[in-house]
Amino acid sequence: MRNGKKGIAVGAALILCFALWTALIQCVDVRPVGQNGTNIGFAAVNTWFHRLTGVHMGLYTLTDWLGLVPIAICMGFGALGLVQWIRRKRLLRVDPDILLLGAYYILVILGYLIFEMIPINYRPIPINGVMEASYPSSTTLLVLSVMPTLVFQVNRRARSAAVRRMTAILSAGFALFMAIGRLISGVHWMTDIIGAVLLSAGLYALYRSAVLLLPRRADGPQGRGSR
Repeated sequence: MRNGKKGIAVGAALILCFALWTALIQCVDVRPVGQNGTNIGFAAVNTWFHRLTGVHMGLYTLTDWLGLVPIAICMGFGALGLVQWIRRKRLLRVDPDILLLGAYYILVILGYLIFEMIPINYRPIPINGVMEASYPSSTTLLVLSVMPTLVFQVNRRARSAAVRRMTAILSAGFALFMAIGRLISGVHWMTDIIGAVLLSAGLYALYRSAVLLLPRRADGPQGRGSR
């Protein structure tokens, strides 16, 4: 219970940091250095890092395709919830942590859609000739929001310590590769990646804490993740 309440505070603080970071991007060192003279915050550091890494479209394409992995994980948990719903004949008898997970994934999608509709800035380069919103990095947001939930759920449900350990190692490695890959591919500003890290960390902390605050159920998972 104490861990859950502490996690809520941590999640809220991270979301607040994300909001502050978003505000700073729009008022600190803003210059027309983006596509077609669009304004970019933290212009000096962003342009320096972009020149340093260059553009690597092969890496961009690879990380784009690998973005299907977290989508598949979301669909897998959705299928688990659907099976429970069918077997137990009532939606509210689905494991509460799975119901919360569905709500959490919806929040992540909403966050992505909001920033697509209200662009903070645009990518450093056009994608297929089109200016696309760049903040926060949607692929980074998706990966860093979903992969921790996979580890958390496997820790709660898997009896095998080896399975739990392997899931954690593979998930962390994949998430790290994807975040760094998007950072150095040259299709985002550095501040876009930082924003995605803050938002995903905050949302995940809130989800995990909400699960830990749930009352135990006899027909639910054993709750190893609540330790």
